[in-house]
Amino acid sequence: MRNIKFSYLYRDGGNYKNRSAVVFSNPDRLSPSNVALRLQQAFMPDGLFIARQISLPEAFLFRAGDPTSDDHCFHEFDSVELTADEADDRQGRSIVEFMAEVAKVAQAGWRAFDPIDKCAREF
Repeated sequence: MRNIKFSYLYRDGGNYKNRSAVVFSNPDRLSPSNVALRLQQAFMPDGLFIARQISLPEAFLFRAGDPTSDDHCFHEFDSVELTADEADDRQGRSIVEFMAEVAKVAQAGWRAFDPIDKCAREF
């Protein structure tokens, strides 16, 4: 078990949840606790982040074009763990590369958006 599974979720204003996960390669054999600590330092308070800014699939509950007033743009860090699952990150990043991207985005600033406005522009 060498790869790292990064689990996160979307929780709307009504506390309905949708979970997602991405598996990153881990050639440096980092421990899950080391990865979790570094990510938590870069995420917003309560482990919040904007999935699209770090090239993760959004786990919104709403279907394209129909967000409600309960919807927002934030996703929430859940956990990291070792896994034997194959890496499936769409960008082919290792966990080290992913952590570097998260740190870079955090330093530049997380950019919140309103899903209702986003969907209105796209559809």
